[in-house]
Amino acid sequence: VSYIERNTKVRTAATTQYNATWGLGRISHRQKGTSDYVYDGSAGDGTCSFIIDTGIYTDHPEFEGRATFLEDFSGENKKVDGNGHGTHVAGTVGSKSYGVAKKTSLFAVKVLGADGSGDSSGVLKGIEFAAMNATARQKAGQCTKGSVANMSLGGAYNKAQKDAVKAAIKTGLFMAVAAGNDGLPTLFFSPANEETACTVGATDKNDQLASFSNWGSLVDILAPGVDIVSTWNDGKTNSISGTSMATPHITGLGAYLLGLEKRRDPQALCARIQDLSTKKKVTNIKPLTKNYLAFNGISS
Repeated sequence: VSYIERNTKVRTAATTQYNATWGLGRISHRQKGTSDYVYDGSAGDGTCSFIIDTGIYTDHPEFEGRATFLEDFSGENKKVDGNGHGTHVAGTVGSKSYGVAKKTSLFAVKVLGADGSGDSSGVLKGIEFAAMNATARQKAGQCTKGSVANMSLGGAYNKAQKDAVKAAIKTGLFMAVAAGNDGLPTLFFSPANEETACTVGATDKNDQLASFSNWGSLVDILAPGVDIVSTWNDGKTNSISGTSMATPHITGLGAYLLGLEKRRDPQALCARIQDLSTKKKVTNIKPLTKNYLAFNGISS
């Protein structure tokens, strides 16, 4: 033996996207104020992301052919995003320029119409469908690294919605859900108050809890949700705010970590996101709210 060297961990080189959105910059650095997104090149490859929303404009060039429109449970019977909200969410999850997990496959499950609303029955059908479809795809050799789902929607307490999300999670589907935009405790809103979901509150560029964000002990993680630029249903982009915009950062991060690390059950994946998070940076925090700001673990 000529020499002995200490055993060290080896990983792939990081990729840097310069001049990215502030949200992408924020989740890849411990400190605020950078617009560079640093991430591992695996970028969610081998994962599937289900967007339970208003649909996705799948022909947007930012999706690079990775977006598929599955079903419409909104009652419109139109496989289009007539609103833009779902396309924006999908862009933050996995588009080329605005996405956290740039290689994930995106699937639209439409439960809200062009006006951004939908019946609870359609939402329940969409949740069940997404879980069944994710399971079927994995059995068929797709989504080999795992599946995640985004629910940037909600309303007043609804036991049926809570139960549907819980059932989907039991199948192995990670569910990131928006805390809501009422400035009130999440306890009163569904599906945000489902304990097994990964519930997401919003922050702004100054690392403040967004004024509109719901809060409380049921919020698992915080992420950028103010003035977020992403894809829109006209083939261009739009900048909007809400816990709806924070949530896809976490859905994308879930896909990213599944692709990079290993398969985890949904609650363990949410716990991993919490473990990686930047602690005690957010100001204007509300009672019982965990001061955990999303971080992808690759930079400092």
